[in-house]
Amino acid sequence: MRSLPAVTPFSAVVMAAGQGTRMRSALPKVLHELCGRPMVAWPVLAARAAGAGSVVVVASPGADLTAALPEGTRTAIQPQPDGTGGAVLAALGELDGDAPVVVLSGDVPLVTAEAIGALVAAHRRSGAAATMATTILADPTGYGRVVRDADGHVARVVETKAAGDATEDELALREVNTGIFCFDGRALADALPRVGTDNAQGERYLPEVLTILRAEGRSIGAHVVDDPALVLGVNDRVGLAAVRAIAQRRILEAHMLAGVTVVDPASTLVDAAVTIGADTVIEPATYLRGATVVGTGARVGPNTTVIDSTIGDGATVLHAYLHGAALHAGASVGPFAYLRPGSVLREDAKVGTFVEVKNSDVGARTKVPHLSYVGDADIGPDTNLGAATITANYNSKTKVKSRTTIGAHVRTSVDTTLVAPVVLGDRAYTAAGTVVTQDVPPAALAVARARQRNVEGYADRDPGTAS
Repeated sequence: MRSLPAVTPFSAVVMAAGQGTRMRSALPKVLHELCGRPMVAWPVLAARAAGAGSVVVVASPGADLTAALPEGTRTAIQPQPDGTGGAVLAALGELDGDAPVVVLSGDVPLVTAEAIGALVAAHRRSGAAATMATTILADPTGYGRVVRDADGHVARVVETKAAGDATEDELALREVNTGIFCFDGRALADALPRVGTDNAQGERYLPEVLTILRAEGRSIGAHVVDDPALVLGVNDRVGLAAVRAIAQRRILEAHMLAGVTVVDPASTLVDAAVTIGADTVIEPATYLRGATVVGTGARVGPNTTVIDSTIGDGATVLHAYLHGAALHAGASVGPFAYLRPGSVLREDAKVGTFVEVKNSDVGARTKVPHLSYVGDADIGPDTNLGAATITANYNSKTKVKSRTTIGAHVRTSVDTTLVAPVVLGDRAYTAAGTVVTQDVPPAALAVARARQRNVEGYADRDPGTAS
């Protein structure tokens, strides 16, 4: 996510202490994944990109969110579930000085750096003690309603979580509180401790700070967000799916605008941290996950999954599964190949049909065309492994894995088994059906199989006759 020039220094608070009971999950709501990134990390990264000097995430007791947060993110604990006001109150001690404070929600992940920057800019221009982000919804059910005065300023926000919180007229309003605010730092620190719990839920509502500030003659600004999707909250897994669809569309559109061809966006999943070079083609039913990097002019898919892998310029991956692999420029994989962690394919190397590679380095222009397993091996350039070449890398008795070393310009014939540890020198050959248990010198031919013996008339013998 690119950084934006900061309008003015500010701090950010991300509320993430909600219980999320409607998710029906043992996992805290804000830790559910959204396009390869925990939900709570999205607003944190957006705030940073907008120029936040510090970001504080408020968690509930016993919920350790540290692993899900970008490095350098501060945390605070909300000791009891006493509402949004209680969450921000818990963060006050972690904030920097008197800088404006932007309040975000860990379950509102689609807010962008641009939207946060626009809010801070509007707050600065207005000179208000607080500026709230609002939006207009066709169906505002469940959202706090924004009540304006005769001059169009924000008079108050009415919560609607329980019967009795709002009147019928207030429920008819369509302008809603997005839960995103920008406060004057000193004003927030002064007013927040005075927010009470006299409401149907018995909670501290953060918008009550606006009521206190207005009663003291301070102005309250409102910044309308035109795109309601930016402030779409997640309450359950249905909501998470809706947010994921929007986030995924944005990710794919950003790649397409940068010069990537996505043949069928509807069947393609690309995580937020994935990078793809220009003129690469992503075929249908392809999933690019985690920290995957794809170079320029590559072709990936169809029906391909790539996780935490690197695909070099001009490489091709067809009907394959890659996890923790690295393909150099011009390499090709598939169809129906599996590259496991630690697999490296050098320039123009090929791993073909029904080939599995694990923790191995396949040299430049080397080919493993089909029906082979290469595990814990180092293979030099310009080598060809025949069909059904197997590296027997694991000793089940000692439980030790050993490496196989195969030199340059080596040719193994079909059905060759290399029992590690073993070395095949440069330009070595193996005969078909050979089981190699000793090193093969350079330019030598290894033949390790029983001599053929033909039994004449075998088909005509009585079934009970011994051979």
